[in-house]
Amino acid sequence: MAVTTKATIASFGGKLLKCAHNASTTNCEMAFNLYLPPQATTNPPHKVPLLIYLAGLTCTGDNGAEKGFFQHAASQKGIAVLYPDTSPRGLKIQGEDDSYDFGSGAGFYVDATKEPWSKGYKMYSYITSELPQTVFSAFEQVDGSRVSIFGHSMGGHGALTIFLKNPAKYKSVSAFAPIANPSNCDWGKKAFGGYFGDEDKAKWAEHDATELVKKWNGDENPLDILIDVGTSDNFYKQGQLLPENFEKAAQGKGKVNIRWQDGYDHSYFTMATFADDHVNHAARYLLG
Repeated sequence: MAVTTKATIASFGGKLLKCAHNASTTNCEMAFNLYLPPQATTNPPHKVPLLIYLAGLTCTGDNGAEKGFFQHAASQKGIAVLYPDTSPRGLKIQGEDDSYDFGSGAGFYVDATKEPWSKGYKMYSYITSELPQTVFSAFEQVDGSRVSIFGHSMGGHGALTIFLKNPAKYKSVSAFAPIANPSNCDWGKKAFGGYFGDEDKAKWAEHDATELVKKWNGDENPLDILIDVGTSDNFYKQGQLLPENFEKAAQGKGKVNIRWQDGYDHSYFTMATFADDHVNHAARYLLG
């Protein structure tokens, strides 16, 4: 589908584009932000790799682009950054705007199988297929053969699960405060029950990073995952994130580096502080 660029903003020597396109997977217009580093704006354009950032509950594609400060390191390394939305918008499904943790702004990066959500809540297919294909087609300077993924909270869940389900698609993964074991936390139970049904626990496991990593072949493809969690993160304290469960399940599969950041919370202040580390983590694989 054709992409409409609604705004172009100078950022760290490159350009932040605010874009929209009509998506068939979600049955609506989807907005996204795309940062093109200065290396991609030369003439002729220089091919640059892509880092996809998945945002958390209630967010849009604007949050990470405007508050995450990922463009700083991305501009230095020559990496484009894609900021998708977190759900379809305006499908007029009853109840989609009733709560912050389900429906609008809370697509959980899954393809819903339960009606009525299956009519457009297909964020897994949108993120893994339709959106990147749209970007690669519209922006020739973005290299579709070099892609990494990372995210925050619900987006950290999305990044981990999408990477673990599609190792050939992505060069690396990292996360801030991910919902690492959604089958065992209130946020995940609500989302999976609503999108898949309470009985289909097999489908839950297909989108649970802790369950997926148990099946990972670390001998053939050792993991190298960076995760930051703040010790003052209230959602961690409430048992919504459960990174320890993921760490335990990943033992023997490679390196899972969970860094406990003293005094930091669940906000974008934390992400902005450690943004360069996550871009540099991806850069080792995208530019290596």
